Amino acid sequence: MSEQSMQQRRAFNLPNLLTYTRIMAVPLIVLCFFLEGRLQSSDFARWSALAIFLAASVTDYFDGYLARSWKQTSNIGRMLDPIADKLLVATCLLLLAADTDRTIAGWTLWAAIIILCREILVSGLREYLAALKVSVPVTQLAKWKTTIQMLAIGFLLAGPAGDKIVPYITESGIALLWFSALVTLYTGYDYFRAGLKHIVEE
Repeated sequence: MSEQSMQQRRAFNLPNLLTYTRIMAVPLIVLCFFLEGRLQSSDFARWSALAIFLAASVTDYFDGYLARSWKQTSNIGRMLDPIADKLLVATCLLLLAADTDRTIAGWTLWAAIIILCREILVSGLREYLAALKVSVPVTQLAKWKTTIQMLAIGFLLAGPAGDKIVPYITESGIALLWFSALVTLYTGYDYFRAGLKHIVEE
């Protein structure tokens, strides 16, 4: 089997297909919010967006788990996995800040801004260190940060529709978002502290 054929097989293995699915979920969630203002009941759009988001979040666990278990890790998978996560989180936060219900508004916007800025800064740091052939491993706390972010966004996607079933769904999502922002600040500082030594040496 040629090297090109092997690369193509790795690009379309199951873990990578799950990552591609997570990226494809982003425009579908956008479509749900686009339809929210055009449907008589916005609850259907909210629940649809939440269902797509939850399915995409599940793929985030399984693509990495299967890649390691089946020894199907690949360069494209390592590149696209964090990109897919950031696209999903950033898109949802922007949509929730711009939706008609203003789920994220006022001071809560600062929590979203902290999360978005941290993701951009850490991505830039990783790219710079990669050029120096320096790898910064993902910490366990950073993995928990991602989990808290996903929970917060899930609650906020349900938002007013969820409040009709269980009170304080939106408020719980906002509290989790702020907690996530605080953990995000700490993990961002942790990454910069680990990378600063290499930046100074360079």
